[in-house]
Amino acid sequence: NYVLVLDQHKKPLSPCRPVTARKLLKAKKAAVFRLFPFTIILRKVIEETPEPITIKLDPGSKTTGIALIQGEKVVWGAELTHRGQ
Repeated sequence: NYVLVLDQHKKPLSPCRPVTARKLLKAKKAAVFRLFPFTIILRKVIEETPEPITIKLDPGSKTTGIALIQGEKVVWGAELTHRGQ
């Protein structure tokens, strides 16, 4: 599981682990921006550029697999079931 992160100007940053997000929220260094998908927004501007995230699709006859990958780690994954079968 990963939590999506935005800086003060709503620029996307690298996702973080839920433990790190919980610490930032408890220390009032971040606030909840959206519940689904869970996203936090930092209270300061960050100048670093995040590592790019790629989308991988695995089309199938009955379901399609979708994954967001950053480097070697899977940030988000889902399965889409096709209608009409």
